[in-house]
Amino acid sequence: MENKKSIYDFRVKDAKGTEVAMSDYKGKVLLVVNTATECGFTPQYAALQGLYERYKERGFEILDFPCDQFGHQAPGSEEEIQSFCTLKYKITFRLFAKVDVNGAKAEPLFTFLKEQKRGGLLGSKIKWNFEKFLISREGEVVARYGSTRRPEKIANDIEKLL
Repeated sequence: MENKKSIYDFRVKDAKGTEVAMSDYKGKVLLVVNTATECGFTPQYAALQGLYERYKERGFEILDFPCDQFGHQAPGSEEEIQSFCTLKYKITFRLFAKVDVNGAKAEPLFTFLKEQKRGGLLGSKIKWNFEKFLISREGEVVARYGSTRRPEKIANDIEKLL
């Protein structure tokens, strides 16, 4: 993986196709989430937005990466996904391009995140939509949460990093 040593070494595309340097987020606490619009966990968008509103003024960002690898639960274009999230859940955090999080075509950022924090029985593999990675202001991957961990249940961990 080209010797990337920090989350800040990566570049990703946002929902509009614009390349974004992860180094743009230096000094921020980040929650990186693989999402889907037609998943049983999709209502977590509301709680994610609540966390964002609560902490954004203190340097917190949520990076939303739609993923269609699990049961084809993120159909549609990035524009359609953005429209759904904005209309149904009033999302104001940044949406990125749809990615794979596992396998040969996995987004390199997610490969790095999984290497930093392995998860459960599947090792580094992401099990489902709405898996979350918490990143410190220094770019360290400090925690990984499975899909069933509700966003409001990680507020204390976010607080500690802010």
